[in-house]
Amino acid sequence: MIIPEGFLFSAVSCEIKKKGKLDLGLIFCETEGTSWGVFTKNTVKAVPVILGKKLVKEPVTKGILVNSGVANACTGEEGLRRAQKLLSETSRLLKISEKSLLPASTGLIGEQLPLDKMLPKISELVANLSRENYILFSQAIMTTDTFPKIVSRTTQEGIKILGIAKGAGMIAPNMATMLAFILTDGEVPKSQLKKLLPKLVDQSFNTITIDGDTSTNDTVYMLSSNIKVIKNWKEFENKCREVVKELAYLIVKDGEGASKVIKIIVKGVTTKKDAQKLAQAIANSLLVKTAFYGEDPNWGRIFAAMGKTGIVFNPEEVEIYLNGIPWIKNFKSVTEENIIKEEMKKYELELLIKLKLGKISYELLTCDLTEEYVKLNAYYRS
Repeated sequence: MIIPEGFLFSAVSCEIKKKGKLDLGLIFCETEGTSWGVFTKNTVKAVPVILGKKLVKEPVTKGILVNSGVANACTGEEGLRRAQKLLSETSRLLKISEKSLLPASTGLIGEQLPLDKMLPKISELVANLSRENYILFSQAIMTTDTFPKIVSRTTQEGIKILGIAKGAGMIAPNMATMLAFILTDGEVPKSQLKKLLPKLVDQSFNTITIDGDTSTNDTVYMLSSNIKVIKNWKEFENKCREVVKELAYLIVKDGEGASKVIKIIVKGVTTKKDAQKLAQAIANSLLVKTAFYGEDPNWGRIFAAMGKTGIVFNPEEVEIYLNGIPWIKNFKSVTEENIIKEEMKKYELELLIKLKLGKISYELLTCDLTEEYVKLNAYYRS
């Protein structure tokens, strides 16, 4: 794996989750780093999001402290006090300003951070910092994830980019539910990060959905160690885009209980907003998702999902394709059902919806819905 220069990683177990499971991670920037963040648009925001939105405005960022198991959301003033205490103690041992450490949390909503378990582990967390521990860090931020999500790229100039993310459930566009950390050793001013990161998020994490739910804790941080001068900004941005798009794909691939990854493409719409609305309606429809899981070519569910958006279109002019195979035209199947059923057995599917309204198109990644999703979320606390 390609690790950008200037970054160290660590992780420990505080027994917030099951005994022995890593649940507290740290990214440390050895230089005076610069950062920016994009956060959840949920009205109910977790404490680390509230703090992060303020701290990311500071001129220097030295690290990111992340815990899993407890979201520190809906915890009031006590939750804020505990988060600040955790940041303060970690900053003290790192010998850095408390304002230069960014927070992130994921896990159960409504529970307080167990400082009695966490604070005694900070010294070990700091002592274990190394370049190689990025794998342990990625494991420490997981909740229902089944595998770590790590992606890296290098530009021809030698600028390195590393992305680490977690997410498998409560995933919906509008800053998809997850944590993601994009690190680079390229010199990127904060003014540039403010423009670049929202664009990257919009092109990746905002184009995925698993269950239509947006979390209280969604956070994407981009942090630069400012070691190398970037001359080819276009290539740098392209490589960053590759990293976040692959991370977004891995999140959908790891969707809770998912057995299929489905790319939904809507073409021939007058506005991007309408194209997004149609794609999201299809992607978040429980009936469409379960039909794909059951490999049942019940195309009427797709039309029903589109119709509930209120967008005016002529249903008889809509054409539907599955993996490039013509499926529906003029309200009729144009390919034998057994061929479509066989195609639906594949792990990766592309559902193309063609309208005749305009020239705008939109793509969205989603997955099917299985019994396993219900089991995971019905017994999440227990």
